Amino acid sequence: MRIRVLSVVTAVGALMPGVASPLASQAVSADRQAAVDAIFGRYDGTDMPGCAVGVSEAGVINLERAYGMADLEHAVANTPISVFENGSVSKQFTAAATILLALEGKIAFDDDIRTYFPEIPDYGEPVTIRHLLNHTSGLRDWGSVAGIHGWPRTTRVHDHRHALDIIARQRELNYPPGTFYSYTNTGYNLQAMLVERVTGRSFAEFTKERLFDPLGMTRTEWRDEYRRVVEDRAIAYRPAGGGEFYMDMPFEQVHGNGGLLTTVGDLLRWTRNLETGEVGGPELLAEMHRQGVLNSGRTIAYASGLTVTEYRSVPEVQHGGATAGYRAFLTRFPEQGVAVAVLCNRADANSGGLAHQVADLWLDGVAVAEDAVAATPIAVSPDVFERLAGAYRDLRTNGVIGLGVRDGELVVNGQVPMIATAPNTFVGGGRTLVVDGEAPGTRPGFMTVDQAADTIHFEPVDPFDPTPAELESYAGTWHSPEAEATYTTEVRDGGLVLVDRYGQARPIGPLYPDAFGGAGNVFRFSRDASGAITGMRWGQGRVWSIRFDRVR
Repeated sequence: MRIRVLSVVTAVGALMPGVASPLASQAVSADRQAAVDAIFGRYDGTDMPGCAVGVSEAGVINLERAYGMADLEHAVANTPISVFENGSVSKQFTAAATILLALEGKIAFDDDIRTYFPEIPDYGEPVTIRHLLNHTSGLRDWGSVAGIHGWPRTTRVHDHRHALDIIARQRELNYPPGTFYSYTNTGYNLQAMLVERVTGRSFAEFTKERLFDPLGMTRTEWRDEYRRVVEDRAIAYRPAGGGEFYMDMPFEQVHGNGGLLTTVGDLLRWTRNLETGEVGGPELLAEMHRQGVLNSGRTIAYASGLTVTEYRSVPEVQHGGATAGYRAFLTRFPEQGVAVAVLCNRADANSGGLAHQVADLWLDGVAVAEDAVAATPIAVSPDVFERLAGAYRDLRTNGVIGLGVRDGELVVNGQVPMIATAPNTFVGGGRTLVVDGEAPGTRPGFMTVDQAADTIHFEPVDPFDPTPAELESYAGTWHSPEAEATYTTEVRDGGLVLVDRYGQARPIGPLYPDAFGGAGNVFRFSRDASGAITGMRWGQGRVWSIRFDRVR
C-alpha cells in the first residue's frame, strides 16, 4: 500500500492505487475506475510526479482520481484537489472575459487593437480583437522573439510590461491579418491587458468575480504573482534521466495565454458552463464556439480558446496546454455530454493521449474505430515515390520537410508514413498531402491540407553543399532591433555556426541555397544586386521571418 496525503479530509490514509475524491457527485463502476487506474498506472509511484484526472457526464462529476507525487522533496502525493497549472487550456477563460466585455458593449470584435494599444505599430491593415481570439492576427509570438533575443520564457521573470515592449517593437507581421492561422500567445496576453485597460481592474480580479466565483471554481486563480504561496500546489518536473527529475516551474508573471492554477474538478465545472451558459448565457456560448474564418472564406477549427474538431468521428471541443513541466488537456464531447480533464506535473506526460484513452471508456460503442474512418488506400507505383523524394520548402515559414521512401512507403521526415488514397493524394500523421500536377520527369511541389488550420504550399528545393569558400561568404555579424539581439556566424571545423553574445555556438547546417537551419530554426541569407550577402532572416514556428541586418 502507498501512503498518500489526502488534504480533502486532512488525514493520512493508506490508499490503493490512485487517490479518489470524496467530492465526486456520482460513482462510476469498479471496472471503469480500474481501467482509468490502469491508464495512469505508469505515473502512480511514490518516486515520481504524476497526474490527476476527472470525468463528468451531463455536467455531473463522477470520477476524480490522482496519481504520483505533487512534491518529491516533501513526499506529498497528488490528490484530486491538487492545484496544477494548465498551460494554454487557460486561453478559453481569457477568451470568455474578452467576449463578456464585447457582449456588454464595452469593446467590439472588429475593433482595431491600436484603439486600446496605440504603442503597437500600424501594419497597414487593422489587427482586430477577433483576430486575437482566433490566432489569425499575424502577430509574432512575443515569447519566441524573447528566445531569439537570448532569454526564452521561464529563463527570466517576464511580465506583461516586457511582453508588450517586445510586441510593440515588431515592425512586421508574420502575414497580413486574417490570411492564415498561426498559434501565438501574443494575442492572449494582449486580451488580458485589454481587459485591464477597459475595466480599470486587474485581469485576475475581473475573472474571479465574473467567472470563477459564480461557477464555484474556488480553487482556481491566475499565476499573476509566481512567488505567491498556493495551497496544495503540485510542483512541475522534467525527467533528468535514470529515473531522476528536475523541477521545471514557470517562474514568470505573464498570464492570460497560460498561467491558470486549477484542479480537474474546477475545469469540469467550467465545461458544464460551456453547455448550460449559466455564466454568460447563450450569447457567450455562441461566441466561444464561433470558429475563425480566414480572408479566403475558409473556416478553421480554432474558435475562441477552443478547438472545434472530431475524435473518432465524434464531435469534440478541446484544448491542450504545456507550460514548463506542466501538461494539461481539457476535452468535451457535446453529443454524449462527456467531459474529461487531465492535469499532469511531469513534462513527459502526453496529457492529450491520456485524456482520449479515458474518453474511450465513456465513448465505447459510440465512437467509430480509427480503422473504420481511415481512407481506403490504393496501389501506387514505386516510381511515384522515388519521383517525390527530396527536400521541400514551406512557402510561409521557409522551413523544410523531406519526403523519402522507406520499406516501399512514402514517409515524411523519415518517420511518418503516408498512404496513397488517390494518384496524387497521400494521407498520414493527421494531414493530407496533395501533389501538384507537374509534367513527368520533374519533381513537383505539393500542398498539405490540415483540416484543423490551413493549407500550406511547399516547393521542391535543390540540395545545398557549400564549398569552404562559399561558407566563408556567410560569416558576419548580424543585428535585429526587433529582437534586440546581435549574433555572429563563423566557419568552424568545416561548418557554419551561430554564436550568441555569450560566446555559445550552435551548428547550423545547409538546407537549400542561401538557407541554413537547426533545432527548428531557419536562417535565410539575402543578397544585393551584386550578389553580396547583406542580410539574414531568422524564422521558426511562431516567428516566420524576423530581420537581421549585416553590421560586419
